[in-house]
Amino acid sequence: MCGIAGAISFRNGDFRITEEYISAMNDCISHRGPDGQGVWTSPDGSVGLGHRRLSIIDLSANANQPMTNAQGTIWLVFNGEIYNHADIRKELEKTGRYQWKTDHSDTEVIIHSFSEWGIDCIKKFRGMFAFALWDAVQQELWLVRDRIGIKPLYYSNHHGRLVFASEIKAILKDTEQHRAVNEEAFFHYLSFLTVPAPATLFEGIYKLPAATWMKVSRDGKIEEHRYWDCLDNHKILNGVSEEEIKTRILSELRTSVKLRKVSDVPVGVFLSGGIDSSTNAALFSEGDSSNVNTFTVGYTQDYGSYQNELGYARTVAEQVHAKHHEILLKEKDLIDFMPLMTHLQDEPIADPVCFPVYYVSKLARDNNVIVCQVGEGADELFIGYDTWMKRYHAQLADNLPVPNFFKRAAMQMLRWAGKENSFHYEYLRRGSLDQPVFWSGAEVFTQEEKQKLLSDRLRNKFKGLTSWDSLKHIRERFMAKHSNPNDLDWMSYVDLNFRIPELLLMRVDKMSMGTSLEARVPFLDHKFVELAMSIPYKMKISDGKLKSLLKKAVRGVIPDSIIDRKKQGFAVPVEEWLLTGLGNYVRDEIRYFCDHSDLIKYSEVEKVLESRHSSKIWPIFNAALWWRSNFSEESGIADLKNAVA
Repeated sequence: MCGIAGAISFRNGDFRITEEYISAMNDCISHRGPDGQGVWTSPDGSVGLGHRRLSIIDLSANANQPMTNAQGTIWLVFNGEIYNHADIRKELEKTGRYQWKTDHSDTEVIIHSFSEWGIDCIKKFRGMFAFALWDAVQQELWLVRDRIGIKPLYYSNHHGRLVFASEIKAILKDTEQHRAVNEEAFFHYLSFLTVPAPATLFEGIYKLPAATWMKVSRDGKIEEHRYWDCLDNHKILNGVSEEEIKTRILSELRTSVKLRKVSDVPVGVFLSGGIDSSTNAALFSEGDSSNVNTFTVGYTQDYGSYQNELGYARTVAEQVHAKHHEILLKEKDLIDFMPLMTHLQDEPIADPVCFPVYYVSKLARDNNVIVCQVGEGADELFIGYDTWMKRYHAQLADNLPVPNFFKRAAMQMLRWAGKENSFHYEYLRRGSLDQPVFWSGAEVFTQEEKQKLLSDRLRNKFKGLTSWDSLKHIRERFMAKHSNPNDLDWMSYVDLNFRIPELLLMRVDKMSMGTSLEARVPFLDHKFVELAMSIPYKMKISDGKLKSLLKKAVRGVIPDSIIDRKKQGFAVPVEEWLLTGLGNYVRDEIRYFCDHSDLIKYSEVEKVLESRHSSKIWPIFNAALWWRSNFSEESGIADLKNAVA
């Protein structure tokens, strides 16, 4: 796990890439790799690669990056882990064609795999990765992001060069990088809490989509290709018994957890007391002679919007004989963290859970644990959200043979009743246009709400635009690849292709790496994802209970009290804190944002503030902090730190 950066200068330009240029990018992502750094530039100044190292696999200096082969024809910087690197290395060693300078570095395995199989080598990798590989023979730079999008990779093409990095802040070190708000991306951000790939909130800066490689030639030609999809060769497991599928789920998950234990440094588990993290902890502990380190975060008191789950976490920790660690947070911790959160995010990730994720990561790192397994992905694969079931039933209602005329008539009735901002109205609007009801597991503002929030300038600019425009290509791919397209699998598919990589995994990556800790995601192993997407959707909801199939599969692995408890998603008591010191600062910061950015209108935002809907206030506040940090000379940080005594 590391941070990478670099650039390629095109032949028709005169920009020369220097060690100082790459080092400046490297330095601002030092938190991603405190154990070492390296820079390589080609003799002619056409290519430069930078690396910050967090040592996980093969701690020797021989495994430092940028790394090259014996001939100096391939150079690589790599962020992530290839969990099956030992097996691939054995296959390569049998050829006798490669000189090895490391004992067991997965970085070197990537280099020789590329020499052996070309870019198709990535099909062999089981892991998480974002890497840049320079092929000096072909004069081509390859940028690659893993199948699920666990690791980020950003790039910008300007002034005769393409610049890339693990974080946007490194790209912004280029003094000629244009800095402006991507206003269309902001439009979509108001829908989804984050920006759909390939856009970012910075105009001209992009993120490489998950499961994608990009080939950049010295002549400036760029080729992009999606190399994997969870529905490739899709075959539903019809005729396979539930017992057999439960066995397969547990077996594949056990393999995934075991692979993610591979490390030369201590590995632990984030433990919330829910099914997913508890299963991680239990499977991690199997056959291990040493006690697993588990880490839990809570608050100094219970709130109406969130009740601590510490007792459940302790139950699981005791069962697996863990070395258990806890941290309790309060409102002032959030206030103190806000400037750092904005810095680490780069662009808003409008989920307040960034706050506890950072602190539980810090807790692990402070206890000398460098790697932790986390539970993201299970809810999306096995239908774990109550809101999903509500939208699923809304979709079933929309599927009834009702002419669109009647849907539009119902919309008009809701408008007369003053309900045009509601999601009931929004679902009817989508249905009347033959669009699916479900767009994402993290929707915030409806189309009507956004039109009212936007400044007059943006409302006119984006007249006729909806956020469906950013998702319809995912829908087209789903319909083309699925052997039996259905509404429930669509919900999993769109979140696997958008919300998981660009929201959930980015909050984990940015916050954990902010403490120099690596996070691994067993439920999002691509083999496990392929299995989950092959299970008949009716089996996942056969008894009408959330995540019932996964619960059945892990019963006996974790306590029944964990399996049978009412689900409670992890949250932050923002609703209550908005009534105290935080609330006053939030209002002032949002007012400043509205007055100076010309993106949204305070007269409409004020209605949101008065509603006390924290789920709608936080995304605006997060955007306001980001905008102030990047586009205003007044930071507002002093006011923020003084908001709570």
